[in-house]
Order: sequence, then C-alpha cells, then structure tokens
Amino acid sequence: MALTPVGDRAIALFRQGRAAEALQLLDQTLAQNPADIHAMILKGRLLQAGRRFDQALACFESALAAEPGLAEIWNERGALLSDMRRHEAAVECYDRAVAARPDFADAYYNRGNALRDLKREEEALASYDRAIALKGDFFQAWNNRGSALEALGRHGEAVASFDKVLAIHPGVAETWNNRGIALAALGRRPEALDSYERALTLNANFAQAWDNRGSLLRQMGRAEEALASHDKALAIDPNRAEVWFNRGNVLREQRRLEEALGSYDRALAINPGDPHAWTNRGIVLRDLKRIAEALASYGNALEINPDYVETLCSRGIAAWVENHDYDAALRDLERAVRLDPDCPYAAGGLLLVRQYGGDWRNFRSDVARIDQGVHAGKPVAEPFLYQAICESPADLQACSVIHAKDRYPVQIPLAPENSRPRPPGPRKIRVGYVSGEFREQATAYLMAGLYECHDKARFEIMAFDNGWNDVSPMRKRLEAAFDKFHDISHLSDQDAAKKIAGEGVDILVNLNGYFGDHRMGVFAHRPAPIQVNYLGFPATLGAPYIDYIIADRIVIPEDERQFYTEQVVYLPDSYQANDSRRAIAQDIPARAECGLPAQGFVFCNFNASYKLTPASFAGWIRILKQTPGSVLWLLEGVPQFSENLRRAAEAAGIAGARIVFAPVTGLAPHLARLQLADLFLDSLPYNAHTTASDALWAGVPLITCRGTAFPGRVAASLLNAIGLAELITENSADYEALAMKLAGDPALVQSIRRKLAEQRGSTALFDTARFTRHIETAYETMHRARPAKSFAVAP
Repeated sequence: MALTPVGDRAIALFRQGRAAEALQLLDQTLAQNPADIHAMILKGRLLQAGRRFDQALACFESALAAEPGLAEIWNERGALLSDMRRHEAAVECYDRAVAARPDFADAYYNRGNALRDLKREEEALASYDRAIALKGDFFQAWNNRGSALEALGRHGEAVASFDKVLAIHPGVAETWNNRGIALAALGRRPEALDSYERALTLNANFAQAWDNRGSLLRQMGRAEEALASHDKALAIDPNRAEVWFNRGNVLREQRRLEEALGSYDRALAINPGDPHAWTNRGIVLRDLKRIAEALASYGNALEINPDYVETLCSRGIAAWVENHDYDAALRDLERAVRLDPDCPYAAGGLLLVRQYGGDWRNFRSDVARIDQGVHAGKPVAEPFLYQAICESPADLQACSVIHAKDRYPVQIPLAPENSRPRPPGPRKIRVGYVSGEFREQATAYLMAGLYECHDKARFEIMAFDNGWNDVSPMRKRLEAAFDKFHDISHLSDQDAAKKIAGEGVDILVNLNGYFGDHRMGVFAHRPAPIQVNYLGFPATLGAPYIDYIIADRIVIPEDERQFYTEQVVYLPDSYQANDSRRAIAQDIPARAECGLPAQGFVFCNFNASYKLTPASFAGWIRILKQTPGSVLWLLEGVPQFSENLRRAAEAAGIAGARIVFAPVTGLAPHLARLQLADLFLDSLPYNAHTTASDALWAGVPLITCRGTAFPGRVAASLLNAIGLAELITENSADYEALAMKLAGDPALVQSIRRKLAEQRGSTALFDTARFTRHIETAYETMHRARPAKSFAVAP
C-alpha cells in the first residue's frame, strides 16, 4: 500500500524518535478524514512498533470495519497478533488475507512464520513454498523455509534452501549461520565451521554465530577454541543464557568441574526456568561427589518439566549408583521408559536396577525389548548390563559397536595406529595400565601380583589412575609395584591422552572397558600405538582404536573371532591373571556367625546380584529341593534383593530361611568364611569371575555350565587351568545333576577338595610368575607386529 505525503512525514518523525509528533500528525489527518485507511493502518503500525498493542489492534479493527475485504489490513492485523503471541489468531488473519488476494506473497510468508511459532512446521513449509512460487527471489522466505526444513530434520534440503538465499544475497550473515547449523547436523563439520566463519566475517558481533561455532568446535574436539568462541559471544552479549550453558558443557567435558558449575549457575541466573541447565548442573555436582546437591538440581529441573526424560534417567542412575536408593531409582527410570521407550540407555538402566533388586516380574519382556533395540542399532543398553542378560556373542558385539560409536567415537589420533617408528637400539617396552580401580577392588586383587612380577629389565610399567586413593594396604602395594603412577582422574580425555602419549607408552592396556570408573574416551584419542582390551570387560569393546583383546581358547573359540572387533591374543592357560599372595584371614568363623545351619550342605554363589537371572535361580531351587537340609548362601544386596529372592523361593516351595545372605566384607575375612561353603554354584549367562577365583583359592569346589559367550565361559577357563575340567558341564541338566551328585556324596566332595588343595600350588591358575611371562611374551609380540593380527602365545 503506497504511502501518502502525510505518511512519509509521520514515518520520518518516528525515525527521529519523535513518536508522539508522528501520532499527533496522523490523528490530525484522521480528524479531517475519518475514512483515511492509509492513516489508520500507519497509525496501527507505529503503535505496534511502540509496543502499544491494544491501541494498534483498535486501529486495524477500525480499518477492517471500513474495508473488510482489503487483504493488506488482514496481513497487518496478523503481524500484530503474532507480536502479541496470539499465533492461532494470526494464522486466521493471514488466511483471510490470501483468500482476498491469492497472489499475496508476503501474507503467505507471514503465515509460515506464525505456523512455525506454533511448531506446525509442515504447514509452514507449504506457506513458504507458496510465497516462493509467487516471488522466486523472496530470499527471506527461502531462509525461513530452510529453518523449517531444519526443524523437520531434513537437513540436506535445508542446506539447499539456504544456498538459494545466498545465491540471491550472499551477504546475509543470518543465513550463513543457519546453513552452518544444518551442515553440523549432517556431520559436515568443516563446511559448517566455514559457514559460521563466513557469517562472522559479515558480522563480527553476531553472538549466536560465535556460540554455534563454539559448540561445533567442542564436537570437533577443539575445546580451547570452543571456549574462546563462547567467550567472544559473551563479550558481545553477557546475558545470553544459552551461551553460558554451552560454555559449561565444554568445561564439563574438560573436567574443569568448578568452572563448569559456575557457567551453569550464570545461565540459571539469567534463565532459571531452563531444565537443561539444571540437569547438566546436577551432572557436574555428581562428578564433584556433591550428591545431595546434584539430586536437588535434578529435582529443580523436574519441577520445571516433570516429563523431562533425560533428567529422570540422570537422577535415577545417580540415586542408584551413589546412594543405592533402589526405590527412588526405580521410580525415575520406570517413568522415563514410560514417557519415552526409545530414550537412550533408559531401558537398560531400568533393567539393571531391577536386577540388583531381584525384581524379575518383567524380566522376559525387558530383555526382549533390549534385544530388539540392539538388533535395530539403537543405544538401548550399556554393554556392561547387556553381558548379564545376553547369550549371543554377535549381539554383544553389536551392543558394544553401537555404544562406542555413540559415546566414544574416533578422535584425531595422537599416536598413529600401529605405525609409530621404534627408536634405534634396545629400550624397555613401556606398558601403561589404565584403571579406575587401583585400590581395594576385584581388578586389583587379580592384577597386583602381575604388576610386581613384571620383568623391570625389559618392561617399564606405568599406572594411569582414574579412580581415587583409598589409603589402603592394597593401594600402597600397587604404588610400589609401578615405575610411575599418574593420576588422570582430573584430566579431560584429550589431556589424559596427551599425558600418556608424552610418556611414550608403547602398549596401553584398558583394564575397565565399559565397567566401573573407565576412561574409554582417552583411548579414542589413540595415545599409544598399541591399545589392548583386558580383564575388566569380557567382550569386545567394538571400537576400531582397540587393537587386541587378551583371551584364551575357552573364552573365545577360534570360530568366534569374527564377533570381536579386536584381534585376539590367546594365552596358553587361562586369560585371567591371579595373585598368589592373596591373604586369607586366620580365623574361620563358626557357621552360626554367618547365619548358616550347624548341619546341612551349603551351596553358595557370591556374584553381584545383577548377574543373577530367573533361570539360574530356578535351577538352584531345583537343586535345593533335591538336597534336604541344604541352604543357598548368597552375597547380600539391597533389602529388596533378599526379600524378592526369599519370596521367589517360597513360591517355588522352598522355605525362605534356606536362602542365607552374607554381608559385604574385606577380602581376607571373606576368603576365610568362604571355606564354610561346600560347593560354589556358578551362574549364566554371566559366570563368576573374580568370585570364582576366590572360591578356588579358598579351597571351595566350583561347578559351572559352559556358556555361549565370553562372560559365560570364564569359570570353565579357570577350572581347566587348575586341572578340574571334570567340574565343567555343557548343559543345565548335567549341571544340576552334578550339583546333586556332589551334595549326596561327602566323600567325593572331600576328594575334590584335596585335589584342589594339591593343585592350587602346582597348576597354572595361581602361578603368577608363569602368567606374567606369558603376558609379557604377548606384549613383545604385539610390539613387533605391524599391523595388529591375532596370535597365540606358546606355553
């Protein structure tokens, strides 16, 4: 609608900051001619610009009363209603505008914007397309069309739309920024970075582009540049909560936790209603071991959005891992899975907590859901949990591959893969062990003797500790065993990797895998030319930067090597290290002190409760039924675990009192009390591992059923290495029959005990020096081999 001379004068006054004079001029015009539509519309526009929305709306209503069929007035009224956030009413106005004038491109464009505000992206896209069809060089419509496509996840089409804008107007900084967002979503990171930098060349004060650039640099592993980019955005506009949030994310990943907490607090001071910031603040507080504050921060997020699934998962896992609050963890995780069955790792986390509580009411459907997710390539469960319920090495590999790609993708390597040149002349092979458990913990119980037995003339061994110093005798023993002991718990993955690379480590051994306080992200940077998966995680890690897995021919048969991303190294006896110096307390408690009956056969299993499945327990119940007066002795868990198991026993016709629970205690007294047991019953699909070695070291016979994957074959490996292969069965029927045969033949049990006592010191299982020579031979072979390939160590 063309402006009149009066209109031109009013706009000029308004632009000079003389809004009152501009409105006075229009009022004078309307006093002289109340039917002047141009003056009514312009007055409405100026009132709208001054955010005097109700008065502006009255102007447009007057104009429509005079000219109800004029498309321009409906368009103006729609724009005002959009400013008032009355988007539904705005869309109705735009509909009236295009009905009155079907070639009105601006109204279609504005309609698209209102529909986007309503999150009706498909309809918005159709409106933009109509505007573009009417006006092909309508670059604003092309730009917003690209944003609608981006919101719909159609990133490639979005890039094409932004390219159309830039072909028309290459100087639009906003479009370069939007193009960068779409390219980043496509994983085309270098191109995205170039787009953000083109935007910043055009507008160096474009805070959002600086922020987006920082988030992209963080994804690219360029943390310091990312921080600088976020700081640049904040120098331009320190009141952008999302920038403080993104800056906190970089600092959190750098393990600069106090600084990250400060950034999240600044974000929340600006926008206290952001559940994402409250959630990430809770994650940092948990990492700082300020658990009560972490849970409170998660609670604040859920007060804002009770259905925020990510927070429910984070709070549920924290409640379990940090506080062993079974009920709270179960409540949050059940709600998370109800709200979003596909939430990454939620179903696996829920099943893990249920397993710890012995709650098997939904076991079959829970396992089926996780299997289906793994088969579909979804991150439905962490590999640590999946080992306890999965019997397929192919599925275990799939789960690990999904997890590695999702959480620990390949980074720019610090040490070229298997190709770093070896320096001339003799030099010790430098072996680094990465663990979060250099303390009183199962991995240390197995490995301590190996560290001490290493040939220091040929090997320099280093510890890279991601855990903490528990000031125990074991910790002191471990520190004395290593040539160097480094704390990496406070370092980012990249900085820890640089530390390891700086030490010139030749072979880096991952003792955690996906278990415990692991640092899989460090290995993703390849700080050593040879990287090894050993002991802590009995399955493939599914990551291309892990070269070898150490095994034996029982846990990984030759015909199953295809299910391991790593090359397989076969040790000649058992793959599992053992410490021949494990102390057993002198005083063996009386049966009564342990809650055991004075008479009767004592079956036991001291696995963590998450390894126990309904099938294993049902088999044990059948054994108890056929062995009058016997009891089953298990490791104590949360109260719900003992309650649920006793209830299950009673439902199967066994008195709940025949299930006895032993409290957690130190290793030496535990090994002493273990001697009260008559027979250790192994579990499937996840065997006893360290607990099996404990039983054999304490002189307690153990029977196992050979499983179908690495986690279920460890006990068979141990029995074979100690010369008791007759205690390995191949199916559940034979397993139960053997258990009942032994329970009914005390003389046979005693003969096995004598054999075990004789062979404990003469066979391979507890010969730490022999094992050390074998693993050192493996390290020397790895060090020579280029590229990595499977091999066997000769005995």
